[in-house]
Amino acid sequence: MKIAFVGKGGSGKTTLAAFHARHLSAAGRPVLAIDADINQHLAVALGGPAAVGTMRPLSEHLPAIKEYLRGDNPRIRSATQMVKTTPPGRGSRLLRVAEENPIYAECVGTVGGVRLAATGEFSAEDLGVACYHSKVGAVELLLNHLLDGPGEYVVVDMTAGADSFASGLFTRFDRTFLVCEPTVRSVSVYRQYAGYARDYGVALSVIGNKVEDATDVEFLREHVGADLLTWMSRSAYVRRAERGTVGPLDDLEEPNRAVLSLMADAVDGTTQDWTAFTRWAHEFHRRNAEAWANERAGIDLTTQIDPDFRMGPAALAGAVSHA
Repeated sequence: MKIAFVGKGGSGKTTLAAFHARHLSAAGRPVLAIDADINQHLAVALGGPAAVGTMRPLSEHLPAIKEYLRGDNPRIRSATQMVKTTPPGRGSRLLRVAEENPIYAECVGTVGGVRLAATGEFSAEDLGVACYHSKVGAVELLLNHLLDGPGEYVVVDMTAGADSFASGLFTRFDRTFLVCEPTVRSVSVYRQYAGYARDYGVALSVIGNKVEDATDVEFLREHVGADLLTWMSRSAYVRRAERGTVGPLDDLEEPNRAVLSLMADAVDGTTQDWTAFTRWAHEFHRRNAEAWANERAGIDLTTQIDPDFRMGPAALAGAVSHA
């Protein structure tokens, strides 16, 4: 399952993403966490330093990522013609959650027992001239080519607000958790996100956060309705973690630990729709090709779409090996 965490800045989405990834990993499930937020804090939330070992940011490794994923797909003449929305086709290399490959060797490290990759922060060269979506494009390309099987999980901490709607990235997930505080501003982000997502079949669940009493719960129920899955109360554990002390998950308050189980159950109860996944990949590649990518590449990039290819378990038969 591919899982996104979204919400207003400061709502606690990074904390909840880290909790979810740690909870799944502690249960022995294969997990890959990805920090796709402009503020790269997921490593710290998992209990490690901001810079982890020899991990290379995905955005810095993008040319090699493209070359590897291209495989011998005859519709893609060179890796330089791949863009963030380029979909896989026959001959492409597909990724698994738990495997050895050159991308993971360069860009994935282990933090707090969780395998983690990160897009990377703005550099001095980026300031004033680059958009963060150019970095997040590496995540979209990976997710387009990532075949997660039953009992495997990809947990992505997304940019705040509705920024993910700047591309088709929001359609790459099986379940999206929107973390929402019991405030007007946080609810407004929910309404915006839900409004955009409605027409794309996004499976959206709201996780209330920083809830203090029953009136907070009623506020959330009033404004998000049936999308409210559960909520986390104010937490001394979280306050300690925000000051740099990330303890074992067993130290998290029992009611809040129960929230993590409910979230895992919601994910496991989600049906993966590979047909829709493929359809939206093709649709957003067409949109990006027509809007900007064709002009930049100097060719019609819609020819990269393989109409006879559908992402899913059966696609492995036609994929290039990872050797």
